[in-house]
Amino acid sequence: MPEMPEVQGLVDFLGERAVGLTVTRASVSAIAALKTYDPPITALHGARVTGATRRGKFVVLSFGDALHLVFHLAKAGWLRWYEALPATLIKPGKTPIALRVAFDDDSGFDLTEAGTKKSLAVYVVRDPQEVPGIERLGPDPLDQGFTREAFAGLLDGRRMQIKGLLRDQAVIAGIGNAYSDEILHAARMSPYAIAATLDAEEVDRLYDAMLATLREAVAAASGKPPADLKDAKRRGMQVHARRGETCPVCGDTVRSVFFADRSLEYCPTCQTGGKILADRRLSRLLK
Repeated sequence: MPEMPEVQGLVDFLGERAVGLTVTRASVSAIAALKTYDPPITALHGARVTGATRRGKFVVLSFGDALHLVFHLAKAGWLRWYEALPATLIKPGKTPIALRVAFDDDSGFDLTEAGTKKSLAVYVVRDPQEVPGIERLGPDPLDQGFTREAFAGLLDGRRMQIKGLLRDQAVIAGIGNAYSDEILHAARMSPYAIAATLDAEEVDRLYDAMLATLREAVAAASGKPPADLKDAKRRGMQVHARRGETCPVCGDTVRSVFFADRSLEYCPTCQTGGKILADRRLSRLLK
């Protein structure tokens, strides 16, 4: 799933490449992906792109103050940019393409989604705050106002595992499964630690690890075209998606815990005092 650094990379790219261009055509081939009907998708025709911004994991393409194309790439979505957009027509239901946008210089992009579980979402709105997922977002951890004290306030009293808290978009915007693994590894903290029980030193460590991990990942994504962003993300991972590999910090073996639709990765030596966390798939089988 694209997370804050990759989404910011897309936003930076679109800001450089699409701002100033005029939409000549916007067509939806996956009807379920379009979550709004007023304004219609055709409202984009003839509109000039004036800005590209990020809200959590949402991309916002603006066309003046009162028209915005917003999309969330979900778990398996991506943006494919073309300097010369293909002339072939897209057939609804016959392609991974959910949305195609054409510009007046013959460039454009497709939003694509792999797999059968379709969650990619597209909105055409007058105000990005009309998008339910944006309206519910918590603070962005890279905003200047997101201080250590603000972070500690979010943890205070929350009896939930820190891995889940970092992924909760209503608490903190933009962090998903991959970067929560990376942040917790950098902070030398168990994914099962309870947020409300962290002491001041642990809060400091986690806050610093979160900022350092995200800033480094955003810097790695900066200036890269969409086609290169996924590989840049993979190269930067220390533990996420590296089960069975050697931890680059201590040399222990990276382990996984599997859930119904995802897994988490961690280093026992760095994060859990050497304890191997139970595999949830095996636990379900033993019930």
